Order: sequence, then C-alpha cells, then structure tokens
Amino acid sequence: MTRAHRLLILLAAVLVLGGVALGATLHAAGRAAEKDRERPGGPRVLPGEVVLGATGRTVFRNMAWGPHRDEIASVDGRAPSGPRMSSGVRCLRFHSAGGTGICLRSVRRGLRDAYRAVVLDARLRERGRYDLAGVPSRARVAPGGRVAAWTVFVSGDSYAGSAFSTRTSILDVRTGELDRNIETYRFLLDGRPHLSADLNVWGVTFADDGRFYATAATGGRTYLVEGERRTRTLRSLHANVECPSLSPDGTRVAYKKRVAGASPDAPWRLYVLDLRSGRETATAERRNVDDQAVWRDDRTLVYSLPGDYGSDLWTVPADGSGTPRVLMEAALAPVFTG
Repeated sequence: MTRAHRLLILLAAVLVLGGVALGATLHAAGRAAEKDRERPGGPRVLPGEVVLGATGRTVFRNMAWGPHRDEIASVDGRAPSGPRMSSGVRCLRFHSAGGTGICLRSVRRGLRDAYRAVVLDARLRERGRYDLAGVPSRARVAPGGRVAAWTVFVSGDSYAGSAFSTRTSILDVRTGELDRNIETYRFLLDGRPHLSADLNVWGVTFADDGRFYATAATGGRTYLVEGERRTRTLRSLHANVECPSLSPDGTRVAYKKRVAGASPDAPWRLYVLDLRSGRETATAERRNVDDQAVWRDDRTLVYSLPGDYGSDLWTVPADGSGTPRVLMEAALAPVFTG
C-alpha cells in the first residue's frame, strides 16, 4: 500500500468519526431541546406564585416537558392531576417544612457544572447558599423548618454500585452552623464504638431539630441509625435499611430494602419498620423503588417510579394492604400540607 493510499484511508476514517460525533451531538441537542417543548396531552403548567406551607397545596418538582421543567410547582392537593402553578425556581433535589425549603441545584462554572444548596423562605426567596462537594442525592428539612440536611455523591453515581462515597451535611438555618460531614459523628454499631474508613451516611429524615434517622453503610452492610446533633452520635438500630422516612407520628420508618433474589440492578422493595416492636412490613408495591419515600399522612406512602417524563409519583398504604396507584404524573420530591 502506497503512502498516498494510507493517507486517504486515514482521512476517510477521520471524516467518518467526525460525522458520528457530530450526529451524536446533534441528537443530544435535539433531545435537550425536546424537553423544553410542551408535549401534547401532558400536564398543564402555568407560571405563578408558589408558597411553601400553603393549606391544601402540594409542592413538588415539576418534570413535565416544557419551559417549566425542573421548576418547583404546586397543585391543589385534592386534584393532583389539575393545573400546576410553576415558580421559576429550578432544583435537582427539593424538600420543605415549616416554611423553609432546601433546593439542591446545578450551577454552570466555565465548562463544567458545579452544585449548590440554597435555603429558601416560604416564598422561595434565597436565604443562604452553600457549595456542594458532589452530585445532589437527597434533601430534607426538619418539621419546624429550622434545620436542613442534604446528601451528595462525591464519587460514583448510583447506590446500586459498590464504589461510591457520600457526604451528608446538616445545617442550622437560624445560626448558619454547618456540620459538613456527619460521618465525623461517633458511630455505635450494636452498642459498641465502631471506627471504619469505609463509613458512608446518607438519607437523613428528621424527628425534630436535634434528632434524626439516616442510613449508615460499612463493611458491605447498611443500617438504620438514630442520630443526635447535640452529642454528635449515630447509633445503629436495624440492618438492611436505606433512605429512611419517618412517619408524621414518629412511630414508623419507611425505607427501601434489598431483597434476596432480586436483580442486582433493581434490588429494592418498599418496607415499613415499627420502631417500637422492630416488626417489618412489606408494602404492596412489588416493583423496584429507588427513592426516599414521603408520608402523605400517617397511613399513606408516596414514592417515585420511572415514567414517560422521567418520573411519576405513586402511592400505596403503609400497612401492606391495598394496591399501588398513580398519584401524579411527571413529578418528583412532593411535600404535602393539610
């Protein structure tokens, strides 16, 4: 083969690879642009005021395609499929309680995305901001609205993998005091102090301003832990618990549990633990639930499953009865008020 032939082959290969790259880029751009266009038949979303804690309104992250995707929105709690009011405030993770919101969002910095936690007041005005060390994962606010927590991935991107690391922070909204990494708390495993380089803590759910529950992972196992801010301690309570959510009456925890025989890519089922008796109850939801469920009331759980817009909200009784049903399409991170 002559040198000229080799150069022609090399040039052809470069042109082909360039065409493939250009095609992939245009396809990705087209998909991104598609999400900015409303889909016929989708939820009706209108710009408007969103107030945290407003009676009878459900607040959530809107996932419907169109100009208001990823914005915090609200809907009449009695008609969750009705028109939505969208705030213009975008969040990747969101929660609120007591008139305080916590919004984890992406921030463009040069050629890369960074992430930030933003504290919001009841009218979604910014009260404070904190740079994040990784990709947003979970967010919660204590019932009184005076303490907030968030979890980020500092490596990896899925709980399903074995090589990930989390960092969970707790913020006193009133004073600005920030525990940047609660893995520094004293960890008691089965009542004994446990030191481990592989400890990860995530998925906080608050009982009150000073006490919370979370997941701790070490040695290839996960545990429900009870945390106390004043003494800076974590105490294990129950094994095989991830992403706990405390019931409004404080007696039970809903969580995702790894079950034997399930696919490694879809290992979790939704369970409820009675904190007094230690009794576990499997809910009627038999599909894989990779979410930190929310209690709509003391009897009902709400959680996300994949849907046409990325995520839909489903509901199921907490006592193991009934059947799962769709509550709201194209929605994430719901917060319910009376």
